[in-house]
Amino acid sequence: MYLEQIQKANDIKKLKDEELDELALEIRKFLIDKISRTGGHLASNLGVVELTMAMHLNFDLPEDKIIWDVGHQSYTHKILTGRKDGFDDLRKYGGMSGFPKRKESDCDAFDTGHSSTSISAGLGYVCARDILGEDYHVISVIGDGSLTGGMAYEALNNAATLKTNFIIVLNDNKMSISQNVGGMSQYLDGLRTAKAYTDLKNAVETVVGSIPVGGEKLVKHMRKTKSSIKQLFVPGMFFEDMGIKYLGPVDGHNLKALCRTFKEAKRVKGPVLLHVLTRKGKGYLPAEQDPSKFHGTGPFDIVTGEPLTKSAKDSYTDVFSKVMLDLGKKDERLVAITAAMEDGTGLAAFHKHFPDRFFDVGIAEGHGVTFAAGLAAAGLHPVFAVYSSFLQRGFDQIIHDVCLQKLPVVFAIDRAGLVGSDGETHQGDFDLSYLSMVPNMTVMSPKNKWELADMLRFAVKMGAPAALRYPRGTAYDGFKEYRQPIVYGKSEAIFEEDSIAILSVGHMFETAVRVREQLKDTGYNCTLINARFVKPIDEEMLLALAGEHELLVTIEENVKSGGYGERVLDFVSRKGLKMKVLMIALPDDYIEHGSVDVLRREVLMDDESIAKRIMTEYMGRRG
Repeated sequence: MYLEQIQKANDIKKLKDEELDELALEIRKFLIDKISRTGGHLASNLGVVELTMAMHLNFDLPEDKIIWDVGHQSYTHKILTGRKDGFDDLRKYGGMSGFPKRKESDCDAFDTGHSSTSISAGLGYVCARDILGEDYHVISVIGDGSLTGGMAYEALNNAATLKTNFIIVLNDNKMSISQNVGGMSQYLDGLRTAKAYTDLKNAVETVVGSIPVGGEKLVKHMRKTKSSIKQLFVPGMFFEDMGIKYLGPVDGHNLKALCRTFKEAKRVKGPVLLHVLTRKGKGYLPAEQDPSKFHGTGPFDIVTGEPLTKSAKDSYTDVFSKVMLDLGKKDERLVAITAAMEDGTGLAAFHKHFPDRFFDVGIAEGHGVTFAAGLAAAGLHPVFAVYSSFLQRGFDQIIHDVCLQKLPVVFAIDRAGLVGSDGETHQGDFDLSYLSMVPNMTVMSPKNKWELADMLRFAVKMGAPAALRYPRGTAYDGFKEYRQPIVYGKSEAIFEEDSIAILSVGHMFETAVRVREQLKDTGYNCTLINARFVKPIDEEMLLALAGEHELLVTIEENVKSGGYGERVLDFVSRKGLKMKVLMIALPDDYIEHGSVDVLRREVLMDDESIAKRIMTEYMGRRG
């Protein structure tokens, strides 16, 4: 096996040309085998095997810097830098990350996880290199989906002024997670199909280059001149008009063509964009046929491509999807927005039934927020479905464009709390903090699937900015009988006793129920409150609890700083209430990858740890 000869960075260069195609096959087989067991990002990684190999053949790592946009497609890069053995624990707690990590290898130049960032980071490296008088290449890899994000254009605009080499690789597979949308996608479609231009360009350069005297010099002149063949046959030439040399399109699975084009790119004195056409899921038929399904997958059967574990119960996303469809039938002004996550956020059904009221803005959350504000200002009822981690990218727009104007935009925040295997960049553990600080914003979180449905209907009717946050995974279906009507700013008493009161936020309710049972078994009296509203907090309820309770416990899957617990503690302190407040929350830190159950144990938010902390706190107060 040639794969066994790859033990460290640059080992690929020891292989002969005729051995490289076999290495590509071995890498694909290895990825399919490992990811079928651990789960991970399969389709994107299968699509960049040859591209990654070409970069490692043409550059010296770690001296040269490869910066991956998002980074979930860096598995082959990890293999070629000696991390093959780490795939047995891929995305497990304490194991290898599914994304580039500087602490993991010197060959990972920049930590990534969100999109549209690689050109900005690469430009920073280039400018630092030039200031320090150093000599190395910088290669920023960005997908065509990431070019729907405005940050990429801000970086391109700055990069266009460079006088030194900066290589930008556009990995064009027509996909982000869902199918790409918008003007740039249509523009790239034109470049992909510009075969007449490509064939003519190659033919002319071949003929001119064969002229015995001065042929090669003439070809070089043709490449440099602004009124080149390219300008004649591909109108617009967006990148070249910006001042960025364009090379391609190149077959991203033709290793020789890629290496030849990288050699040319290295000679450019300025920014150069190499347009590479790849196929997401290449080499594994189920992933080629359904790349969205295999973008991020759990363990699966290699023969069928079907997941090894299926839940018969609805996820929170499923519940949201069904209620949105029902609301869409009743409210002609209801519109839905996603940022390149139609399937992930559960809006595919809404799109199918109401195509004119569905909007995919691409990977552009900031734009999506302000777009929703415009829809609301014009009289529509927008619901922006977005992952918690990605909504952070629209924070400024939430403040200035939605809440300042009190516009009725509903944020349906999926993947809230601990998400798990994707790690620090994808955990949804900041939303309660950054949303609660914004004036005019209402923040809610449901205890179970039934309450999610009720809260979504309530939020749409509110006529004001509202955020509804819920986690990834199977929706809790317990306590259906406790389905009291939603009243603005009011919590829900589930069990009323004395001594200890637990205030649970959202999906931590299921944990709180089990913790209360442990406390009851140990002989403690315990009230259980479903908070429902994180902002505003139910001050009337807190005042009522003060008379009969010595310890108030808040439980939330959000960082402690700025979260629900701190808001409760602030109120108790300001009012001088004679209750101790124990805040159970995530640490004010970045939480790495691993299963949610393992992560909860590590941060002492599992059932046993919480119960023990409550009993210790209560006994300490009484002692």
